[in-house]
Amino acid sequence: MTETTRYRELLEEERARLLGLKENLTESTQDAEHRSPGDPSAGGDIADAGSEFFERSRDLSIAEDVEGQLADIEHATARLANGSYGSCEACGQPIDPARLIARPATRFCLDDQREAEREVQVRTA
Repeated sequence: MTETTRYRELLEEERARLLGLKENLTESTQDAEHRSPGDPSAGGDIADAGSEFFERSRDLSIAEDVEGQLADIEHATARLANGSYGSCEACGQPIDPARLIARPATRFCLDDQREAEREVQVRTA
């Protein structure tokens, strides 16, 4: 098996996992919509309404993250097709194969990933 084939399989496995997670989140959200909400104005319990709101917000946040990860998979698949997969988008150096196996949609080498995360921390602090 070639490296390209192996990475393509890893990307497909990750896509399938994420699509399954997305489907479960969609089903969970739809189930929650069909249950009786704890609407305090309709005589429901305010604590139930708060819990339900929290769970929906969490599910929406997870769904947004899953969508972002699916976009990263698509980007990585395109890079695989054009021959740029496995090179860091910041410095152009090869990404460690162990990192690609662990995170097949990664865009950066470990050093540049750390730097990007540091920059985000500084901006949000």
